[in-house]
Amino acid sequence: MSLTTPGMAKNPLDADLSCEDDGDDVLDGMHADAAELAPITLHLTPAVCGVRLDKALSSLVTQYSRSRMQQWIEGGHVTVDGVPARAKMTAFGDETVVISPQAAPEDEAFRPEAMVLDIVHEDGAVIVINKPAGLVVHPAAGNWSGTLLNGLLHHYPPLTGVPRAGIVHRLDKDTSGLMVVAKSLTAHTDLVRQLQARTVKRQYLAMVWGTPQLNGTVDAAMARHPRDRIKMAVSESLSAKPAITHYERLAAGVIDGKAVSLMRCRLETGRTHQIRVHMQSLGFALVGDALYGKAHLMPVFGRQALHACRLGLVHPDSGEACEWMVDLPSDFAGLITRAQIDLAAVNAMNT
Repeated sequence: MSLTTPGMAKNPLDADLSCEDDGDDVLDGMHADAAELAPITLHLTPAVCGVRLDKALSSLVTQYSRSRMQQWIEGGHVTVDGVPARAKMTAFGDETVVISPQAAPEDEAFRPEAMVLDIVHEDGAVIVINKPAGLVVHPAAGNWSGTLLNGLLHHYPPLTGVPRAGIVHRLDKDTSGLMVVAKSLTAHTDLVRQLQARTVKRQYLAMVWGTPQLNGTVDAAMARHPRDRIKMAVSESLSAKPAITHYERLAAGVIDGKAVSLMRCRLETGRTHQIRVHMQSLGFALVGDALYGKAHLMPVFGRQALHACRLGLVHPDSGEACEWMVDLPSDFAGLITRAQIDLAAVNAMNT
């Protein structure tokens, strides 16, 4: 088998061109360039005779997976002796095959996209964003575009040189509120260290079903749910990470005859779904939480009732203590009113 790739000086089999991202790598080098997408010509030999074409190609061009080869065959991006390849066809071992690699959605994920950002504060070191509910923070399966990261790259292009475009912590798609973004490597390193030292102050408002005690602390390690990989769970497994949430009941109300409570939660750690899991572990799932709540209660609110209302940290450049606060979004404010809780009193408690 011989292989030629126009525009490339080295054998493409020596390089990993798949650009798969597990979400833990820096942004540098994430994009497939023109050379990586140049056509690949294969002259098959009898060694692959009788082998299904997609399997033969993936064994010969190992930087691409078999599933990706199947996608390209089905999309008409592979030809055999000048004719588009067919799904499930068999190789005879004397054909000329031309593969025209196509950028996968994840290869295009780290691209600037114009969007309106609610910027609470910006200076030379940080951007503080008030993220709306419904906006995904970081590209991942099912959301390769239209994320906050894409908007940040458009707003401030130098973020291409900062890991994850400066994002140092995340909010769930349907959680609203404050996030800080680093504009430089120095600021990024400083903020990550503050998060690791648990000195960043993150305060949330949450509406839960039921009536928890007036205040308390949940100190319960968390890990992936053992049976449902989408979920997190309180866990004593070796892979579990420490997780601490302090909570306070601000007010009690009623929705559709069921007791609800408005909670103020402060994170000491920042695990995925931490407040949602910790409150559910106490028996008080968040209103609107489709993942951890009860299905028959979902129509009450279109998302989990969780809002990051206050953020405090030490400024990476000046060393000064900074704090930002944002009001409740209109949907959450409406939920509080519906629960017959005094919205003005709630706002007063959070000023």
